[in-house]
Amino acid sequence: MKKFTNTFNKTSKAFTMLELVFAIVVIGILAVLSLSRMDRDFAQEAADNILSDIRFTQHLALTDNKHQFDDRRWERGYWRMIFSTCSGGGQYYMIGSDQDLSGANNAFFEQTEAAIDPANGKPMFWNDLSNCDNGDPTNTSSDRIFITKKYGITGVTSSDGCANRKHIAFDHWGRPYHGTGFSSTVRPFHAGYMRKDCTFTFTWDDGRSFAIQINEETGYAWIVGQPDS
Repeated sequence: MKKFTNTFNKTSKAFTMLELVFAIVVIGILAVLSLSRMDRDFAQEAADNILSDIRFTQHLALTDNKHQFDDRRWERGYWRMIFSTCSGGGQYYMIGSDQDLSGANNAFFEQTEAAIDPANGKPMFWNDLSNCDNGDPTNTSSDRIFITKKYGITGVTSSDGCANRKHIAFDHWGRPYHGTGFSSTVRPFHAGYMRKDCTFTFTWDDGRSFAIQINEETGYAWIVGQPDS
């Protein structure tokens, strides 16, 4: 009978306790850096999408001239983007135009007058009397407008040229207007024409934020700190 031979290499070495601790520390650092990068990417996605929809609103205004001569209320028809808070406290926005110039109880335009999200064919509209913390349970509105549900954004503020006003509209030349004066006008008097750059700031509960600025003259919008955005 053959004698059993131990083939284990007696010179082999295992990890020392110090090496294990060092490896755990490195893994922890990499995990923290990875999470930080994910947070930055998430915030960038939110900023990019909201910026895209501000530009979408201006594009609609440029391609759908609301300058009429047969109705003195024509400024009511400006294409606009409205940031608002729903009944549950969630933040959302809408895009639309009061095309029949009759106004509406909720947002100065009806759901049938809202812009259609080109990505899913759904209206960019919500009733602020309804809870939107978890989006639209009926799945009839575009999900991209619910920025608390989608990104966790808990606050939207406006400053500078649109201070304390969360309605931004554009005329047929793409020039920006703020406030709601144009939404109830009975004659064209250019209510709310912006004379200073407007800034919208979006915040999270943990203190993170980003801002989007809109030029007073051209309506060009960009992410603050990212001039090429």
